[in-house]
Amino acid sequence: MTKRPAAPSPADEGQAAKGIPATGKPTKAKAAKGNSTKGKLTKGKSTKGKPVNGKPASAPQPGGHEAELFAAVAAFSVDAPDLPPIIAAHAYGSGSYPYSDRPKRKIYEKDLHALQIELLKLQEWVKAQHERIVIVFEGRDAAGKGGTIHRLTQHLNPRFVHVVALDKPTEVEAGQWYFQRYIAHLPRRGEMAIFDRSWYNRAVVEPVMGFCTPAESAHFLTQVPVFEKMLVDDGIRLFKIWLDIGREMQLLRLHERHLDPLKRWKLSPVDFAAPARWDAIAAARDTMIDASQAPVPWSVVLANDKMRARLGVIRQILAQIPYEGRDDGVVGIPDPAIVLDGRRFLGRQPT
Repeated sequence: MTKRPAAPSPADEGQAAKGIPATGKPTKAKAAKGNSTKGKLTKGKSTKGKPVNGKPASAPQPGGHEAELFAAVAAFSVDAPDLPPIIAAHAYGSGSYPYSDRPKRKIYEKDLHALQIELLKLQEWVKAQHERIVIVFEGRDAAGKGGTIHRLTQHLNPRFVHVVALDKPTEVEAGQWYFQRYIAHLPRRGEMAIFDRSWYNRAVVEPVMGFCTPAESAHFLTQVPVFEKMLVDDGIRLFKIWLDIGREMQLLRLHERHLDPLKRWKLSPVDFAAPARWDAIAAARDTMIDASQAPVPWSVVLANDKMRARLGVIRQILAQIPYEGRDDGVVGIPDPAIVLDGRRFLGRQPT
């Protein structure tokens, strides 16, 4: 991972518009055509997480690499003692992730430290100006939402920032207007609220898992732009982040969580069901982004690499707020190779 530019220049902006990475060494490998167990699979011989070329998995060559990967994915079990090596080898580059090189941890920690200082400046500005900020985090299961939120809030004053991670609705909440229980957690003036999953459960998790009807999900998608326009019109600064990872990376992380007693609590029935519903989740995600890109656009962050994803999310937020004392040399430009506008993300082939 290379040093960020001090401030956006016309050349940098032109590169960002064309999707040219501002930092790092994006691969030149052709984008894989998908990640579904029913769709298309990646091919290659990497053991260091390098992206690989894609070919349809529907008709793999007998005994070929695609067939081996297809079989490993199909036979995946989260509680297996060992993860198939072929899944681990494909994880880093899965989903056509644009980087093959992993960032240096010392550089990452230096950049994160500087950005967390900027977040403290932001919080002081929010308090002084009586601003309200809402950040919604959604994404694939095991995409790193919790870890990203932790780095974002790690050194902030907890009296003025709160993380909202709601359990399933109670019987009383189930009888209310769908948005009602989320409204209760919106910030007061001078505060920030960060939602670890949000009202967008009704767009992806609930319909895919059968927790709501298709009609209820469709109705939600007609209401959510109106609801969010009300928030924005009332002065709330709203950010919507979707963290996306490749299929093999998801399998790797789910397996690691199950093996780690300190992380096993993160696994829920939804997590266990996620791999088998890969295509359905992708379809619901795309429908959600398409229907709710206005008035507040989605920022989709490709999160196979947790370090790059965390820095990308923080930069994406800081770059859009005119807080006092902002150091543009630190904030830099959100990496356009992994931080995508929702519309641009929908134009990509991988799912």
